[in-house]
Amino acid sequence: MGVDLGDLTVKNAISLQSLSDKVIAIDSFNMLYQFLASIRQEDGTPLMDYKGNVTAHLSGLFYRTCKLLENGIRPAFVFDGKSHRLKERTHKERSFAKKSAEKKWKKALEEEKYEDAKKYAQATSRLTSEMVEESKLLLDAMGLPVVQAPGDGEAQAAIMVQQGLAYATASQDYDALMFGSPLLVRNLSITGRRKVPRQNRYIMVEPEQISLKETLDSLTIDRSGLIFIGILTGTDFNKGIKGVGPKTALKIVKQVKNLDELLDYVKEKYDYQFEVDIEEVFNLFLDPPYEPVKLKWKDVDPDAVIEMLVEKHDFSEERVEKSLSDLIKVTKEHAAQSKLDNWF
Repeated sequence: MGVDLGDLTVKNAISLQSLSDKVIAIDSFNMLYQFLASIRQEDGTPLMDYKGNVTAHLSGLFYRTCKLLENGIRPAFVFDGKSHRLKERTHKERSFAKKSAEKKWKKALEEEKYEDAKKYAQATSRLTSEMVEESKLLLDAMGLPVVQAPGDGEAQAAIMVQQGLAYATASQDYDALMFGSPLLVRNLSITGRRKVPRQNRYIMVEPEQISLKETLDSLTIDRSGLIFIGILTGTDFNKGIKGVGPKTALKIVKQVKNLDELLDYVKEKYDYQFEVDIEEVFNLFLDPPYEPVKLKWKDVDPDAVIEMLVEKHDFSEERVEKSLSDLIKVTKEHAAQSKLDNWF
Protein backbone atom coordinates (compact mmCIF):
# COMPACT_ATOMS: atom_id res chain seq x y z
CA MET A 1 0.00 0.00 0.00
CA GLY A 2 2.81 2.41 0.84
CA VAL A 3 2.87 6.01 1.99
CA ASP A 4 0.49 8.44 0.27
CA LEU A 5 2.67 11.35 -0.81
CA GLY A 6 0.55 12.16 -3.84
CA ASP A 7 -0.48 15.65 -2.73
CA LEU A 8 3.12 16.66 -2.06
CA THR A 9 4.90 15.40 -5.16
CA VAL A 10 5.50 17.28 -8.41
CA LYS A 11 4.02 15.15 -11.22
CA ASN A 12 4.90 15.54 -14.89
CA ALA A 13 2.81 13.86 -17.59
CA ILE A 14 4.84 11.80 -20.05
CA SER A 15 4.19 9.28 -22.82
CA LEU A 16 5.30 5.69 -23.15
CA GLN A 17 7.25 6.72 -26.24
CA SER A 18 9.30 9.19 -24.17
CA LEU A 19 10.70 6.20 -22.24
CA SER A 20 11.96 4.47 -25.39
CA ASP A 21 15.43 2.90 -25.01
CA LYS A 22 15.33 3.52 -21.25
CA VAL A 23 15.70 0.78 -18.63
CA ILE A 24 12.81 0.86 -16.17
CA ALA A 25 13.11 -1.06 -12.87
CA ILE A 26 9.59 -2.33 -12.23
CA ASP A 27 8.20 -3.05 -8.76
CA SER A 28 6.86 -6.45 -9.82
CA PHE A 29 4.65 -7.22 -6.82
CA ASN A 30 2.96 -3.83 -7.18
CA MET A 31 2.27 -4.44 -10.87
CA LEU A 32 1.05 -8.03 -10.39
CA TYR A 33 -1.39 -6.95 -7.68
CA GLN A 34 -2.78 -4.35 -10.08
CA PHE A 35 -3.45 -7.04 -12.67
CA LEU A 36 -5.04 -9.36 -10.10
CA ALA A 37 -7.32 -6.53 -8.95
CA SER A 38 -8.33 -5.17 -12.35
CA ILE A 39 -8.53 -8.18 -14.69
CA ARG A 40 -11.82 -9.63 -13.53
CA GLN A 41 -15.26 -10.52 -14.82
CA GLU A 42 -18.25 -8.29 -14.19
CA ASP A 43 -19.14 -10.11 -10.96
CA GLY A 44 -15.58 -9.76 -9.66
CA THR A 45 -14.42 -13.30 -10.43
CA PRO A 46 -10.75 -13.23 -11.45
CA LEU A 47 -9.65 -14.41 -14.88
CA MET A 48 -9.02 -18.18 -14.73
CA ASP A 49 -8.18 -21.10 -17.00
CA TYR A 50 -10.46 -24.10 -17.53
CA LYS A 51 -8.95 -25.85 -14.52
CA GLY A 52 -9.80 -22.96 -12.20
CA ASN A 53 -6.27 -21.55 -11.88
CA VAL A 54 -6.11 -17.75 -11.65
CA THR A 55 -4.36 -16.35 -14.73
CA ALA A 56 -5.05 -12.61 -14.43
CA HIS A 57 -1.46 -11.92 -13.38
CA LEU A 58 -0.05 -13.76 -16.40
CA SER A 59 -2.46 -12.12 -18.82
CA GLY A 60 -1.65 -8.63 -17.57
CA LEU A 61 2.06 -9.34 -17.37
CA PHE A 62 2.32 -10.74 -20.89
CA TYR A 63 0.17 -8.31 -22.84
CA ARG A 64 1.20 -5.21 -20.91
CA THR A 65 4.89 -6.06 -21.13
CA CYS A 66 4.49 -6.56 -24.88
CA LYS A 67 3.06 -3.05 -25.02
CA LEU A 68 6.03 -1.64 -23.11
CA LEU A 69 8.50 -3.44 -25.35
CA GLU A 70 6.69 -2.26 -28.48
CA ASN A 71 7.34 1.29 -27.27
CA GLY A 72 11.03 0.57 -26.96
CA ILE A 73 11.03 0.39 -23.15
CA ARG A 74 13.53 -2.01 -21.58
CA PRO A 75 11.86 -3.34 -18.42
CA ALA A 76 13.73 -5.07 -15.61
CA PHE A 77 11.40 -6.78 -13.15
CA VAL A 78 12.34 -6.55 -9.47
CA PHE A 79 10.69 -9.00 -7.05
CA ASP A 80 10.33 -8.65 -3.29
CA GLY A 81 12.47 -10.82 -1.08
CA LYS A 82 12.01 -11.68 2.57
CA SER A 83 9.57 -9.40 4.34
CA HIS A 84 11.02 -7.39 7.22
CA ARG A 85 9.75 -8.33 10.68
CA LEU A 86 8.41 -4.77 11.16
CA LYS A 87 5.95 -5.45 8.32
CA GLU A 88 4.15 -8.16 10.29
CA ARG A 89 1.50 -5.70 11.52
CA THR A 90 0.89 -4.49 7.97
CA HIS A 91 0.46 -8.05 6.68
CA LYS A 92 -2.05 -8.85 9.44
CA GLU A 93 -4.04 -5.69 8.67
CA ARG A 94 -4.09 -6.51 4.96
CA SER A 95 -5.17 -10.09 5.63
CA PHE A 96 -8.04 -8.85 7.81
CA ALA A 97 -9.06 -6.33 5.13
CA LYS A 98 -9.12 -9.05 2.47
CA LYS A 99 -11.36 -11.28 4.60
CA SER A 100 -13.71 -8.36 5.22
CA ALA A 101 -13.82 -7.58 1.49
CA GLU A 102 -14.60 -11.23 0.70
CA LYS A 103 -17.67 -11.13 2.94
CA LYS A 104 -18.87 -7.91 1.28
CA TRP A 105 -18.22 -9.42 -2.17
CA LYS A 106 -20.37 -12.47 -1.42
CA LYS A 107 -23.16 -10.34 0.02
CA ALA A 108 -23.15 -8.04 -3.01
CA LEU A 109 -23.38 -11.07 -5.31
CA GLU A 110 -26.34 -12.43 -3.35
CA GLU A 111 -28.05 -9.06 -3.72
CA GLU A 112 -27.09 -8.94 -7.44
CA LYS A 113 -25.22 -5.67 -6.94
CA TYR A 114 -22.54 -6.53 -9.47
CA GLU A 115 -20.76 -3.18 -9.58
CA ASP A 116 -20.34 -3.29 -5.80
CA ALA A 117 -19.32 -6.94 -6.05
CA LYS A 118 -16.51 -6.15 -8.49
CA LYS A 119 -15.28 -3.30 -6.29
CA TYR A 120 -15.09 -5.51 -3.20
CA ALA A 121 -13.59 -8.39 -5.20
CA GLN A 122 -10.67 -6.22 -6.27
CA ALA A 123 -9.67 -5.85 -2.61
CA THR A 124 -9.44 -9.64 -2.16
CA SER A 125 -6.47 -10.18 -4.48
CA ARG A 126 -3.80 -12.60 -3.24
CA LEU A 127 -0.43 -13.15 -4.86
CA THR A 128 0.76 -16.68 -4.10
CA SER A 129 4.30 -18.03 -4.30
CA GLU A 130 3.20 -20.18 -7.25
CA MET A 131 2.00 -17.07 -9.10
CA VAL A 132 5.30 -15.34 -8.42
CA GLU A 133 7.35 -18.24 -9.75
CA GLU A 134 5.19 -18.53 -12.88
CA SER A 135 5.57 -14.80 -13.48
CA LYS A 136 9.35 -15.12 -13.26
CA LEU A 137 9.34 -18.04 -15.72
CA LEU A 138 7.17 -16.10 -18.18
CA LEU A 139 9.44 -13.05 -18.01
CA ASP A 140 12.51 -15.23 -18.52
CA ALA A 141 10.86 -16.80 -21.58
CA MET A 142 10.26 -13.28 -22.88
CA GLY A 143 13.99 -12.63 -22.53
CA LEU A 144 13.69 -10.08 -19.74
CA PRO A 145 15.88 -9.67 -16.64
CA VAL A 146 14.39 -10.81 -13.34
CA VAL A 147 15.94 -9.36 -10.19
CA GLN A 148 15.41 -10.95 -6.78
CA ALA A 149 15.65 -8.32 -4.05
CA PRO A 150 16.81 -9.31 -0.57
CA GLY A 151 13.99 -7.22 0.91
CA ASP A 152 11.65 -4.62 -0.57
CA GLY A 153 11.57 -4.64 -4.36
CA GLU A 154 11.07 -0.87 -4.41
CA ALA A 155 14.23 -0.39 -2.38
CA GLN A 156 16.24 -2.61 -4.74
CA ALA A 157 14.84 -0.75 -7.75
CA ALA A 158 15.58 2.64 -6.17
CA ILE A 159 19.25 1.79 -5.69
CA MET A 160 19.47 0.40 -9.22
CA VAL A 161 18.33 3.82 -10.44
CA GLN A 162 20.80 5.57 -8.12
CA GLN A 163 23.60 3.47 -9.59
CA GLY A 164 22.60 4.22 -13.18
CA LEU A 165 21.48 0.67 -13.96
CA ALA A 166 17.97 1.95 -14.65
CA TYR A 167 16.41 5.25 -15.62
CA ALA A 168 13.50 5.15 -13.17
CA THR A 169 11.54 2.99 -10.75
CA ALA A 170 8.03 2.07 -11.89
CA SER A 171 5.43 1.67 -9.14
CA GLN A 172 2.08 3.09 -8.08
CA ASP A 173 3.44 3.55 -4.55
CA TYR A 174 5.52 6.55 -3.51
CA ASP A 175 7.83 4.59 -1.20
CA ALA A 176 10.44 4.43 -3.96
CA LEU A 177 11.06 8.15 -3.40
CA MET A 178 11.65 7.57 0.31
CA PHE A 179 14.03 4.76 -0.64
CA GLY A 180 15.90 7.35 -2.71
CA SER A 181 14.89 6.64 -6.30
CA PRO A 182 15.85 9.77 -8.31
CA LEU A 183 12.89 9.17 -10.64
CA LEU A 184 9.54 7.43 -10.16
CA VAL A 185 7.18 6.54 -13.01
CA ARG A 186 3.55 5.86 -12.18
CA ASN A 187 0.66 4.47 -14.28
CA LEU A 188 3.00 2.40 -16.44
CA SER A 189 0.75 -0.66 -16.21
CA ILE A 190 -2.62 1.12 -16.38
CA THR A 191 -2.02 3.61 -19.20
CA GLY A 192 -4.98 3.93 -21.54
CA ARG A 193 -8.75 4.29 -21.48
CA ARG A 194 -10.22 3.47 -18.08
CA LYS A 195 -13.81 3.48 -16.81
CA VAL A 196 -14.54 5.75 -13.85
CA PRO A 197 -15.97 3.66 -10.97
CA ARG A 198 -19.74 4.05 -10.51
CA GLN A 199 -19.95 6.42 -13.47
CA ASN A 200 -20.85 5.82 -17.09
CA ARG A 201 -17.78 7.60 -18.46
CA TYR A 202 -14.16 6.91 -19.30
CA ILE A 203 -10.92 8.79 -18.78
CA MET A 204 -7.47 8.50 -20.31
CA VAL A 205 -4.78 7.51 -17.82
CA GLU A 206 -1.30 8.65 -18.84
CA PRO A 207 2.08 7.84 -17.32
CA GLU A 208 3.51 10.42 -14.96
CA GLN A 209 7.07 11.00 -13.89
CA ILE A 210 8.13 12.32 -10.50
CA SER A 211 11.61 13.67 -9.85
CA LEU A 212 12.81 13.27 -6.27
CA LYS A 213 14.98 16.39 -6.52
CA GLU A 214 12.19 18.50 -8.03
CA THR A 215 9.78 17.37 -5.32
CA LEU A 216 12.24 17.99 -2.47
CA ASP A 217 13.11 21.43 -3.88
CA SER A 218 9.44 22.36 -4.11
CA LEU A 219 8.88 21.30 -0.49
CA THR A 220 12.20 22.88 0.66
CA ILE A 221 13.18 19.71 2.55
CA ASP A 222 15.79 16.99 2.07
CA ARG A 223 15.27 13.25 1.68
CA SER A 224 15.43 12.73 5.45
CA GLY A 225 12.53 15.14 5.75
CA LEU A 226 10.55 13.10 3.23
CA ILE A 227 11.18 9.97 5.28
CA PHE A 228 10.06 11.87 8.40
CA ILE A 229 6.78 12.71 6.63
CA GLY A 230 6.28 9.02 5.89
CA ILE A 231 7.00 8.08 9.49
CA LEU A 232 4.54 10.66 10.83
CA THR A 233 1.72 9.58 8.52
CA GLY A 234 2.52 5.86 8.76
CA THR A 235 4.58 3.42 6.71
CA ASP A 236 4.54 -0.35 6.18
CA PHE A 237 6.95 -0.49 9.14
CA ASN A 238 5.19 1.77 11.65
CA LYS A 239 1.83 3.25 12.56
CA GLY A 240 1.32 6.93 11.92
CA ILE A 241 -0.11 9.53 14.25
CA LYS A 242 -3.90 9.76 14.08
CA GLY A 243 -4.99 12.98 12.43
CA VAL A 244 -1.61 13.75 10.90
CA GLY A 245 -1.73 13.73 7.11
CA PRO A 246 1.03 14.59 4.61
CA LYS A 247 0.46 18.37 4.70
CA THR A 248 0.45 18.53 8.51
CA ALA A 249 3.49 16.28 8.57
CA LEU A 250 5.29 18.64 6.21
CA LYS A 251 4.68 21.56 8.60
CA ILE A 252 6.06 19.51 11.48
CA VAL A 253 9.14 18.43 9.52
CA LYS A 254 10.04 22.03 8.77
CA GLN A 255 10.20 22.73 12.50
CA VAL A 256 12.72 20.02 13.38
CA LYS A 257 16.34 19.42 12.40
CA ASN A 258 16.82 15.72 13.08
CA LEU A 259 15.13 12.51 14.19
CA ASP A 260 15.61 13.19 17.91
CA GLU A 261 13.91 16.57 17.60
CA LEU A 262 11.09 14.95 15.63
CA LEU A 263 10.48 12.37 18.35
CA ASP A 264 10.59 15.06 21.06
CA TYR A 265 8.09 17.18 19.11
CA VAL A 266 5.71 14.24 18.67
CA LYS A 267 5.88 13.37 22.36
CA GLU A 268 5.27 16.94 23.48
CA LYS A 269 2.65 17.95 20.90
CA TYR A 270 0.69 14.70 20.54
CA ASP A 271 1.68 12.76 23.66
CA TYR A 272 2.50 9.97 21.23
CA GLN A 273 5.14 7.28 21.31
CA PHE A 274 5.78 5.07 18.30
CA GLU A 275 5.27 1.34 18.79
CA VAL A 276 8.57 0.45 17.08
CA ASP A 277 12.15 1.70 17.01
CA ILE A 278 11.77 4.68 14.69
CA GLU A 279 15.50 4.98 14.14
CA GLU A 280 15.42 1.47 12.67
CA VAL A 281 12.52 2.47 10.40
CA PHE A 282 14.39 5.60 9.31
CA ASN A 283 17.50 3.58 8.47
CA LEU A 284 15.46 1.02 6.53
CA PHE A 285 14.48 3.78 4.13
CA LEU A 286 17.81 5.59 4.15
CA ASP A 287 20.00 2.51 3.69
CA PRO A 288 17.88 -0.51 2.68
CA PRO A 289 19.15 -4.02 1.92
CA TYR A 290 20.39 -4.32 -1.66
CA GLU A 291 21.77 -7.06 -3.92
CA PRO A 292 24.34 -6.06 -6.60
CA VAL A 293 23.05 -7.07 -10.03
CA LYS A 294 23.95 -7.16 -13.70
CA LEU A 295 21.02 -6.80 -16.07
CA LYS A 296 20.90 -9.02 -19.14
CA TRP A 297 18.33 -9.25 -21.92
CA LYS A 298 17.91 -12.33 -24.14
CA ASP A 299 15.98 -13.28 -27.26
CA VAL A 300 12.34 -14.23 -26.81
CA ASP A 301 11.66 -17.98 -26.51
CA PRO A 302 8.28 -18.27 -28.31
CA ASP A 303 7.92 -22.00 -27.63
CA ALA A 304 8.32 -21.52 -23.86
CA VAL A 305 5.80 -18.66 -23.84
CA ILE A 306 3.25 -20.69 -25.82
CA GLU A 307 3.78 -23.75 -23.63
CA MET A 308 3.00 -21.76 -20.48
CA LEU A 309 0.18 -19.54 -21.70
CA VAL A 310 -1.56 -21.65 -24.36
CA GLU A 311 -0.87 -25.27 -23.45
CA LYS A 312 -0.90 -24.92 -19.67
CA HIS A 313 -3.36 -22.07 -19.10
CA ASP A 314 -5.69 -22.09 -22.13
CA PHE A 315 -4.81 -18.67 -23.52
CA SER A 316 -5.88 -17.97 -27.09
CA GLU A 317 -3.16 -19.44 -29.31
CA GLU A 318 -3.94 -17.02 -32.12
CA ARG A 319 -3.72 -13.97 -29.89
CA VAL A 320 -0.54 -15.08 -28.12
CA GLU A 321 1.20 -15.94 -31.41
CA LYS A 322 0.15 -12.58 -32.89
CA SER A 323 1.56 -10.71 -29.87
CA LEU A 324 4.78 -12.73 -30.01
CA SER A 325 5.17 -12.07 -33.75
CA ASP A 326 4.68 -8.33 -33.24
CA LEU A 327 7.01 -8.39 -30.24
CA ILE A 328 9.86 -10.17 -32.06
CA LYS A 329 9.50 -7.84 -35.04
CA VAL A 330 9.52 -4.63 -33.01
CA THR A 331 12.37 -5.69 -30.71
CA LYS A 332 14.53 -6.49 -33.78
CA GLU A 333 13.68 -3.06 -35.21
CA HIS A 334 14.61 -1.31 -31.96
CA ALA A 335 17.83 -3.31 -31.70
CA ALA A 336 18.79 -2.40 -35.26
CA GLN A 337 17.97 1.27 -34.66
CA SER A 338 20.03 1.31 -31.46
CA LYS A 339 23.04 -0.09 -33.33
CA LEU A 340 22.55 2.54 -36.06
CA ASP A 341 22.38 5.33 -33.49
CA ASN A 342 25.54 4.04 -31.82
CA TRP A 343 27.29 4.03 -35.20
CA PHE A 344 26.71 7.75 -35.58
